[in-house]
Amino acid sequence: MVFPGQGSQSVGMLSELAAVFPIVKDTFSEASEWLGYDLWLRCSEGPAALLNQTTCTQPALLTAGVATWRCWSQRTDQLPATMAGHSLGEYTALVCAGAIGFSDAVKLVEKRGMYMQNAVPEGEGAMAVILGLEDGQVKTVCAEAAEDEIVGAVNFNSPGQVVIAGNTAAVTRAMQLAKAAGAKRALPLPVSVPSHCSLMLPAAEAFAADLAKVSISAPAIPVLHNADVEFHNEPDAIREALTGQLYKPVRWVEIIRAMRVAGITSVLEMGPGKVLAGLNKRIDKTLPCLAVQTPEELEDALALVG
Repeated sequence: MVFPGQGSQSVGMLSELAAVFPIVKDTFSEASEWLGYDLWLRCSEGPAALLNQTTCTQPALLTAGVATWRCWSQRTDQLPATMAGHSLGEYTALVCAGAIGFSDAVKLVEKRGMYMQNAVPEGEGAMAVILGLEDGQVKTVCAEAAEDEIVGAVNFNSPGQVVIAGNTAAVTRAMQLAKAAGAKRALPLPVSVPSHCSLMLPAAEAFAADLAKVSISAPAIPVLHNADVEFHNEPDAIREALTGQLYKPVRWVEIIRAMRVAGITSVLEMGPGKVLAGLNKRIDKTLPCLAVQTPEELEDALALVG
């Protein structure tokens, strides 16, 4: 099972699932108590601008993933062999695997969003997706574009799709160099936070103090971590992986390939959107991935895993 990160949110997400499974709204009600506002209302009615603020997006996607997992758990006691999450989705995986309590995770990711937003003044950081270049080419382009600023490859999403992040001007230079190097497209992403690059080090330092206060257990289901593509059982190792994740790349291609090597035969994307299912087709066409965000898709997923 894999859980999506920022960008998969949308106004009205999980409405079909909530109409059949009361536990969806119950899960959002739990989160709302800890956040101090009605999270389900914000997700179901918007406005999108409010939902897309990173301090809201992160708890919203975490809660949506947990709610989908709880629907699964009501329908079957079958557990996945492995879990992972893309960026923020790693927290969802750790909650569903029993490593972090839901209430702790909701508060953590809200703070995570706040620290990330505060680490770089608005307008000074940017992200862009580069399509059609090899990973090594993107790294070379970033090294050339950096000059006295920061820009680097931060999301290795699929072969030929790499996200870069850093100072706005450096990202712009990297996009121009990528096009000159033969990239099919170089597109700016509509985000205000340059995630997973070294500009997030101040956020990581502040966040580490919060992580230190949270109880973490060994996950009941193994979780592959973004920053090192490793499984961790020791609480301090999990804290270190989560802290590093803020300023280190998301190695998604390696995560999916590691699952295949470990004998995984199907993948379920739990929660809103179909971003990870789409990436899966480009990483390994022989490894089916179903997105689960409606009652019908839940039944399809149950049939897939038998």
